Amino acid sequence: MQYEAVIGLEVHVQLNTKTKAFCSCPNIFGEPANTQTCPRCQAHPGALPVISNEMITKSMKAGIATNCEIQKVSTFERKHYFYPDLPGFYQITQMDKAICTNGHINITIFNPDGSSYDKKIRLNRIHMEEDAGKLVHDETGRPLSYVDLNRAGCALIECVTEPDISTGEEAYQYLTELKKILQYIDVSDCNMEEGSLRCDANVSIRPKGDTELGTKAEVKNMNSFRNVRAAIDYEIKRQIKAVENGERIVQETRLYDAKENNTKSMRSKEGAADYRYFPDPDLPIITLTDEEIENARKSIPELPQQKRDRLKNQYDLPDQDIAVLTENMALANYYEEAVKAYPKQPKKISNWIMVEVNAYLNTKLITINEFKPTPKDIADIFKLIDDGTISSKIAKEIFIDMCDTGETPQSVIEKKGLKQVSDTGELESIIKRVLEENAKSVADYKAGKEKSFGFLVGQTMKATAGQGNPKLVNDILKDLLSKA
Repeated sequence: MQYEAVIGLEVHVQLNTKTKAFCSCPNIFGEPANTQTCPRCQAHPGALPVISNEMITKSMKAGIATNCEIQKVSTFERKHYFYPDLPGFYQITQMDKAICTNGHINITIFNPDGSSYDKKIRLNRIHMEEDAGKLVHDETGRPLSYVDLNRAGCALIECVTEPDISTGEEAYQYLTELKKILQYIDVSDCNMEEGSLRCDANVSIRPKGDTELGTKAEVKNMNSFRNVRAAIDYEIKRQIKAVENGERIVQETRLYDAKENNTKSMRSKEGAADYRYFPDPDLPIITLTDEEIENARKSIPELPQQKRDRLKNQYDLPDQDIAVLTENMALANYYEEAVKAYPKQPKKISNWIMVEVNAYLNTKLITINEFKPTPKDIADIFKLIDDGTISSKIAKEIFIDMCDTGETPQSVIEKKGLKQVSDTGELESIIKRVLEENAKSVADYKAGKEKSFGFLVGQTMKATAGQGNPKLVNDILKDLLSKA
């Protein structure tokens, strides 16, 4: 029997609000444990929550950017469960009436054989909630854990898909696109290493062609998109093997072990009734106006897919270039600023940013925002190449200096004397000397050995310390050889 997987993702995204969801404590990562807390996020009796307007606005933006319907009326509930990092033993969340519903994200899947297909991943909802604290385990080996409540109460959105995903690769592409969207609209940095984005996967299988959903297992503890893909692929194979062996799939929570590339049972999965949801008595109903929703809509910038489509139409770039350049908004903006400064070479500027710039950023572990050369500096490199001031080889040499010092290409050229030799008289004098010193190669060329020409070009470039204008060198050399 053939089986198909049915997968839904729950993605928790920490919003980059200035304060926490229901108190005025600052939302700052990396501070000493328990220094960003107050009686509210410590769950002291009598401390009352106050809703963050910034959380509501950023949640609306996330919904609008993912094609959701924004609900004018939404409510908060209490979700009860016991865990050491949840001091109140309940989480404020949205259950019955979420702020965003019925959205979708479109993705493209590229198959190993070079073919591809498009797929719409529906979003059931995006709802607001507060984060829990964090357990810090003793690193000396003692069986002790400590609770850090700095993260407790931080504003989260949970993006819940419909069970539309069929493979680990589809999950990977969905998460990649979701992350880009949320970063483009500046509602989160989506840093998985800092816990700003966390993903759980609900995985089940069923016979191909069936419409009834199978029993799902929830997979947790996946700290990268690659691990999400690997965990889902493993879990699909595990469930198929279990069913074929006559075993029954049970509803449970499983943890992914990246070292062993497998999932392990953690506990039976709770249902909604176990959490004993009820309306939070301390929080009012959220009522949004048309004006508030429209203001949020107007604040949405050009989204990743819109930018990809425009770059293709405007600059006629290959899909691979566009994928790299639109990886984040800052890099895409950097490219466009460079092309605006020198519109003649959109493809060459794209190549330079993808290869030279990205290589430097990766080596130095910095972002484009920390990169010293400006977009105009990159544009000026190509102006200087095109007008014959420098060669492509010299351009790479001055580029490293620009990256380290922040100087313009013109100032580096002046400082190091790297201006390309384009004086016809000077080049002719140098080439005549090269021909005199390499009489055998001249004779070989005259005898029809074309390789000798390349050797003589190399000797000329060596004589000019690599600064001879390549086109002029070739033209003058051919002219002098024809007369020799």
